[in-house]
Amino acid sequence: MLKARGRLFSAMTRNAVTEDVSGLAADVCGGDLTTVNGAEAVRLDAATPESAASGAGHGQAEAAAPIDHATIRAIVAGIMLAMFLSALEQTIVAPALPAIGRSLGDIDDLSWVITAYLLALTATTPLFGKLSDIYGRRAVMLFAISIFILGSVACALAPTLWMLVLSRGLQGIGGGGLLPIAQTIIADLLSPRERPVVQGRTSIMFMSASILGPVLGGLLTDHLNWSFIFWINVPLGGVALVMTERSLRRLPRNDRPHQLDLLGAALMVCAAIALMLALSLGGTHYAWRSWRMLSLIAASAALWALFASRLLTAREPFIPLAILRGRVTSTITAAAFLSIGTVIGVTIYMPLYCQRVLGVSASLSGVVLIAYMFGATLASLQSTRVIVRMKHYMRVPMGGLVVAVSVLVALAANPAGYSLGELVALLFALGCGLGPMYPVSTIVMQNTVKPHQLGTATGTLNFFRTLGGAIVVAVFGAIVLGNMTEGSSTSTLDTLAAGHGDLAPAFHWVFIAAAVCLTMSFACLLAVEERPLHGPLRAAVETAAE
Repeated sequence: MLKARGRLFSAMTRNAVTEDVSGLAADVCGGDLTTVNGAEAVRLDAATPESAASGAGHGQAEAAAPIDHATIRAIVAGIMLAMFLSALEQTIVAPALPAIGRSLGDIDDLSWVITAYLLALTATTPLFGKLSDIYGRRAVMLFAISIFILGSVACALAPTLWMLVLSRGLQGIGGGGLLPIAQTIIADLLSPRERPVVQGRTSIMFMSASILGPVLGGLLTDHLNWSFIFWINVPLGGVALVMTERSLRRLPRNDRPHQLDLLGAALMVCAAIALMLALSLGGTHYAWRSWRMLSLIAASAALWALFASRLLTAREPFIPLAILRGRVTSTITAAAFLSIGTVIGVTIYMPLYCQRVLGVSASLSGVVLIAYMFGATLASLQSTRVIVRMKHYMRVPMGGLVVAVSVLVALAANPAGYSLGELVALLFALGCGLGPMYPVSTIVMQNTVKPHQLGTATGTLNFFRTLGGAIVVAVFGAIVLGNMTEGSSTSTLDTLAAGHGDLAPAFHWVFIAAAVCLTMSFACLLAVEERPLHGPLRAAVETAAE
């Protein structure tokens, strides 16, 4: 009898201590905790830093009122518009480049107009993810949209090409915050089992931006002025700013009082910029063995080494070591690095393949690319509807990679032997095979990390995706240029597109390289620990039915 009472007293004591510790943790975190009750997660909300501070004065935080479907739809609409702006700006400028060169009197340096945006976007993506974990999604998203709009106005008013390049860099800084924060906001709103449906819809947005960008850029340049490709971002950005400011007030917060590792952030940004510059300029503007390229590569390697040392010694490193060392996070990041990099590489080099190997016109090569992108978007959308109901959901992207590798092997076997119709069918199948990787990699990463690390993890994943694209594109370019520059070191992709050499042997090796990358990505997926997607399915089903 005494033993039973002793056990009861011990259990009551443990419960009391647990409640006290939970209350203390809620105070320290500004009222931000996640408690799991069965399948449902109940977040304790801190709507503003001020309310978080006042909540710390109370013994415990109050549970946030549940967010209704109308509010969720408003939040998703706002962040998808912001994502659309970032995606549109990567494609809308290309058709206007000749007009920009004539207007500003500089043709030779036009490539920097695109390169500056991509450099800034890639380098700042992980930084914005970390900042959103520290200061909250709403504040950082509003800052990113404001910087994007300011950069767009500066681009439209640029009097010289190099002022335009600098303004594009500012615009890219803002764009670097739009995508990772938007994806993190989706993770804040929905459980891992609910996220795939919304993540799938973002694929439609990306396809729309990729197709609409060149068309809209050409129309605005031909019928108005090239500056309107930047002015159009002002009203769209203003709408996104208003929608985001209003709708995100009720967003649950998972931020904590982190310390921003400024030295680590600076080292990573500088290392990324040096590497991206080397990959962008090597083989096209300068020979890979030139002193400029060797200096950039050496500087990037040294900066990456310093960044790695900083991660091991910093009290709170810029990227938590748990994200880099975790089996799931490291393997899914490697898989995304290889697969999404291949997607970007195929997208860039497919028009050149169509024109130089199959002999089709530039307009028809664009139609072929639309078939590829449509397949990727369709597969991405459908895969997100399937994986929420599957126990072994990793079979979906692995099956897709098997299909994609098979298509690439077929293209490598006879690169010049397909008709236009056959190529459209093959590229549609290739897109279907690659489509699931983008949403699945995001979902798996977010399903693994803690709520207060969502922004950092999502930004890191997007950074390595983009970096993978730059490296794969550089590898493909080296293969193509190496096949055509025997005895010459001045050829670029532009001169190749206008030349008359046979590129079929070069693309034979390009397709083999792409197949090897996807095979390595498949091996990484095999090593991913398949953890259940926790959370309810009810909301996901209702959202999909709407």
